[in-house]
Order: sequence, then structure tokens, then C-alpha cells
Amino acid sequence: MDTYNTIVRFFQDGGMFMYPIMIVLGLGLAIGIERWVYLTATGTRNRIVWKKLAPLLKRGGFKEAASIAAQSKTAIATILSYGFARIDGARRRDDIEKAIEESLMEVMPRLEKRTHYLATFANIATLLGLLGTIIGLIKAFTAVAAANPAEKADLLSASISVAMNTTAFGLMVAIPLLLMHSVLQTKTTELIDSLEMVSVKFLNSFTETRPQARAA
Repeated sequence: MDTYNTIVRFFQDGGMFMYPIMIVLGLGLAIGIERWVYLTATGTRNRIVWKKLAPLLKRGGFKEAASIAAQSKTAIATILSYGFARIDGARRRDDIEKAIEESLMEVMPRLEKRTHYLATFANIATLLGLLGTIIGLIKAFTAVAAANPAEKADLLSASISVAMNTTAFGLMVAIPLLLMHSVLQTKTTELIDSLEMVSVKFLNSFTETRPQARAA
């Protein structure tokens, strides 16, 4: 109960700037959780589809692999579908490679979507905290100027302590948001790298089993 009261008092003493910082925290957490769930689910579905496609590609079963990819809405299926669509008319590896690069440009924005907002929110939280502290200090010095000289030191000390609450809260919000941003960026990069690896494996399979690919 004492901890709860301390937190409530800390928030109340911070002033009006504590509320926008809290809103920034809420938005950041919502985006972070949504992105984590989306990226985790995307990675899991990609692995499931790739386990089905990999054996088919190794033995040149492009027609069957294309059918599986067409029935899936995963990122990996979307990318490979572009490649499968070009197999019949492709004269060289570069033709399929360009199609896959085009599909990557379509998929990547979906993976990177909204993640950059977390870094922006972290900066906003920090700046709001500093702004709240500066305004609090201005009010404190204004109030102290008209106070009794004997009470000035104590009054100024208490006012500064309260004004610093917003900076502290802003940093408490910014640090987790930056950590979430870093984690999600790493997760996104790993997903993109895995898609590029799959693309290369697909191209290598096409090159190695080209006669079967054309027959399919």
C-alpha cells in the first residue's frame, strides 16, 4: 500500500506533463506488443511453410511447391510465388531474381511497419519530461521570489524536487521504449535475413534443377 501511495504521489506531484507522457507510454506499449505478436507469428508460419517447400525444391518439384505457396498467405509464400510465376518464361536466373527482389520490396514494409514509432515516442517522452521540469522550475523560482527570505531555501528545494519528477518519469518511459525498439528491429532484421536466405536457396534450386523446373 505504501508503494502504491508513493507512486500516486509521485505522479500527482509531477504536474500536467505526466499525463501526455503516460499517453506516450500507452501508445508505445500497444505498438510494441502488436509488433512482437505479429513478427513472432510471421516467423512461426514462415518456418512451417518452408519445411513443406524445402524438400520439394531440392528434388525439383516446383509445380507442387507453387501450389502450396499459392494456398498460403505467409511472407515466404508471397516471395516464392513471384519466383514460381516466372519459372516458365525465365531464360536465366536474373529474371527470377528480379521478381523475387520485387516481392521483397512488397513484404519488407509490412515487417517494418510502425516499429520506428517506438524510437520517436521515446524521444517525445524524454522531451516532455524536460519541458515539464523547466516549466516547473520557472514556477518554483517565481514563487520563491515572493516568499519569506527565511523560507526560500526550503521552498526552492521542495519545488525543484517536484519539478524533476517529470524528467524522471520521461526517462522511465523512454528507456523501455528504446529497448523494445531495439528488440523489434533485431527480430525484423532476422526475419528479412531468413527471407533473403530462402530466396537464394530457391534460386540455387532452380539453377541446379533447371530441366525439371522447365518441365514442371
